[in-house]
Amino acid sequence: MTSPIPNILSIAGTDPSGGAGIHADLKTFSALGAYGMSAITAVVAQNTCGVRGVVTLEPDFVAAQIDAVFDDVRVDAVKIGMVANAGIIRAVADRLRTHRAANVVFDPVMVAKSGDRLLDPEAVAALKTELLPLATVITPNLPEAAVLLERAGEGDGADDWTAATMQGALPALRAMGPDWVLLKGGHLAGSVESTDLLAGPHGMQSFSAPRIATTNDHGTGCTLSAAIAALLPRMPMAQAVGRAKSYLQGALAASDRLDVGHGHGPLHHFHEVWTS
Repeated sequence: MTSPIPNILSIAGTDPSGGAGIHADLKTFSALGAYGMSAITAVVAQNTCGVRGVVTLEPDFVAAQIDAVFDDVRVDAVKIGMVANAGIIRAVADRLRTHRAANVVFDPVMVAKSGDRLLDPEAVAALKTELLPLATVITPNLPEAAVLLERAGEGDGADDWTAATMQGALPALRAMGPDWVLLKGGHLAGSVESTDLLAGPHGMQSFSAPRIATTNDHGTGCTLSAAIAALLPRMPMAQAVGRAKSYLQGALAASDRLDVGHGHGPLHHFHEVWTS
């Protein structure tokens, strides 16, 4: 008997240029053999060059979208991206608790690739108390980890972080409530490899891959966390992370086959499917 195709819900904001947010999540789910669904938290006017504006949805309407999915569809995993403000954070957390959501992958999106803030500063406290304890795994990059840990000096995620400080930050991040933490080292300076650290109940594991010279890196964080969510219902955490990172590497390596925009272009989410 074959296993059912997993149904994955993305709770995030939009990207009309198609490279990040809900759009990247749905492409990733499909590329990895999962059925994608979405609940939109914010409508974002952005492209490969930057964010032009954000309109957040009412928390009750975000909750209604989540209820509409859970009341009708078996949800095998949830990926959370941009949550925008404290009201939406509380609404999402309440609905996930009510529906006893499993396999919750939370990418704490705070800043866009262009440097534009996507999370209201006042919402960080709500994020830490409401969502982190519900997460199966969180996937912060170094700037996001610095915000969560209130390490202002490490906010740029480059010069002030080292491999040692990355490892040292893992216990504090896990203490915030998630079962697992995947701390991404893509911003780490002076390395020819990108190394991510996965910490969980049974210790720590590292995942390294060569850096790829491309400016088509819009939506990398969304894509990695969405890939983990698509894979987690079918395999253990470490295996899902390893397969997701491999998928991301392929999407980055093939990104130059696309010609989208004049800034940070998107990844090639269907690099394993489109053969021409």
